[in-house]
Amino acid sequence: EVQLQASGGGLVQAGGSLRLSCAASGSTFDDYAVGWFRQAPGKEREAVSCISSTNGGTYYGDSVKGRFTISSDAAWNTVYLQMNSLKPEDTAVYHCAAVVEGDYNGCDDYDFDYWGQGTLVTVSS
Repeated sequence: EVQLQASGGGLVQAGGSLRLSCAASGSTFDDYAVGWFRQAPGKEREAVSCISSTNGGTYYGDSVKGRFTISSDAAWNTVYLQMNSLKPEDTAVYHCAAVVEGDYNGCDDYDFDYWGQGTLVTVSS
């Protein structure tokens, strides 16, 4: 069973960049789909981006398309979320999550079984 550790959050000015990392332990992310989800205060959790280890296919939420990039290292030990051109509305707690590829039907949080703790991203205006 895979465990996930998210890191890389922090405080950044609008227009800046951050890179989040989601490290696997107990297993690699090979044969998993991995996603990033975020939740801002008073709002529902939102799918940010997902990646499939089987075919490398990616998904991006409309609000982050063209600004965020999801990737992994070659061994699928760590999945990254590069966030550029950050906006104050990107402020949220970001969680990474994983699901076995056979159970992956899309970048929806209810499909994901394994969750890491969140990392806070704060974007100041």
